Amino acid sequence: MPEKSKPPSPQPLPRPPQLPPPHHEPKPALVRWLLMAFAILCLIMGVIGIVVPGLPTTVFILMAGWAAARSSPRLHAWLWNHRLFGPMLQDWTHGGRVSRKAKWSATIVMALCSIFLFLSGAPNWVKILAYTCMACVLTWLWFRPEPPTET
Repeated sequence: MPEKSKPPSPQPLPRPPQLPPPHHEPKPALVRWLLMAFAILCLIMGVIGIVVPGLPTTVFILMAGWAAARSSPRLHAWLWNHRLFGPMLQDWTHGGRVSRKAKWSATIVMALCSIFLFLSGAPNWVKILAYTCMACVLTWLWFRPEPPTET
């Protein structure tokens, strides 16, 4: 009688990313509520930034994560494990890393904003100030380390 082969053992599920240690400094209730309101406001602005050109998503999500870590462990855990927002927070937490996709996305959006600004009737000083700010941000952004690529 032929010997039955054992079914392959299932691969273990990947563990969710480890949350950074919470910030345990005791805070008055008013400070926690203000931080929570700030986290929610930043989260809303980040979500709006997904569809509105020129409104930065990543920066608002990073601020939301910072405020949530100090006010609401539940919101912070949700952000940390979120399919879209989690990688941004995790990359930033592990060395201030920014993905190449985020860098290119910011570059394209700023280029489009620059074109619209050029075609607008804005005063020259406004255009020069905006172009200078965008150039500084893009320079800083492209010098940020990138997360390691998975093979």
